[in-house]
Amino acid sequence: MASNKPVRVAIIGLGFGAEFIPIYQSYPGAELAAICRRNEKELNACGDRWGIAKRYTTFEDVLADPDIDAVHINSPIPDHGPQSLAALKAGKHVGCTVPMGTSIEECRAIVAAQRASGKVYMMMETVVYSREYLFVKELYDKGELGRIQFLRGSHQQDMDGWPDYWPGLPPMWYATHCVSPCLALLGKHAESVVCHGSGRIRDELIPRYNSPFAIETATFSIRDSDVCAEVTRSLFDTARQYRESFDAYGSIKSFEWQQVEGEEPVIHTKGLPEPEIPQRVSVPDYAHRLPEPIQRFTTKGVYNVEDEQHLSFTQGGGHGGSHPHLVHAWLSAIKGERPALPDAETSANWTMVGICAHESALKKGEKVLIPQF
Repeated sequence: MASNKPVRVAIIGLGFGAEFIPIYQSYPGAELAAICRRNEKELNACGDRWGIAKRYTTFEDVLADPDIDAVHINSPIPDHGPQSLAALKAGKHVGCTVPMGTSIEECRAIVAAQRASGKVYMMMETVVYSREYLFVKELYDKGELGRIQFLRGSHQQDMDGWPDYWPGLPPMWYATHCVSPCLALLGKHAESVVCHGSGRIRDELIPRYNSPFAIETATFSIRDSDVCAEVTRSLFDTARQYRESFDAYGSIKSFEWQQVEGEEPVIHTKGLPEPEIPQRVSVPDYAHRLPEPIQRFTTKGVYNVEDEQHLSFTQGGGHGGSHPHLVHAWLSAIKGERPALPDAETSANWTMVGICAHESALKKGEKVLIPQF
């Protein structure tokens, strides 16, 4: 049932998390009630800048605050699973940056905790709210692509110099940015995956996760569908400009992501003379789908100075204008106005594609079934 009561949100982690502060502050029907960061000096600097009175240095104190309805978790990857689980058990709604967790067990436990609590869990996956994805989804829903025949995702990024839990991370453990658009477009879950590791990262990066692969590439089957999808992921020692991308091949038209930043994507149309088949296309913005006070955040970051923006936001070309769409989707779900996308089960599936893919790569391409909750 929809509620008119303001949703009181706490943001956990103020690196990437700070990108969302003014969006919540501008959102009608929400209150940015608190922020949380371990480093007290940086916590206070952020709080002073944005005028936020309630500040916490421990996650446990946030959960103990009865005035907090929902937590938006932007902490390091190893904390996502434990913090999401604790928040649901404390009766808080959860929005968590990707991935949901780093093991099947964490994903299973979060799904169970969400069901037991009745609270909203939503993995805050940027790509399925990017203007490129929304454009392709609109074409598909209108029937302009025809029957989907194949889907492909790619996420390549140089993570040298990032925080200490990144070096040597198995590429597929952080695969939701390329997995999610393939599955969201069809509205279905992945069923099984086959993955191969390729190349080798430098020796000093390997011991942390015992993963040698420079690139992991996977194909996965989709439940109740004849479509297969392929995803490629790299994090270290591979020369490539940052790229989060997906391609959708249809019986009438196909969409291919641009090769390099600054280009436009391509629509291929069946039946035209060969030179006319590919056409560059301008992807529209979808700010009109949002409440007016946050529409401006689809086309620019929350900071005026670029060097203050989080590196992932800068490298990722602004994440396709997705941040205000994520906030709107999550808060709308909390208010009972629409289901969360992705909900807990879907978040788990998108995350487990990568977890199971890495397991397959370690087994030299053995097929791995993805658990269904």
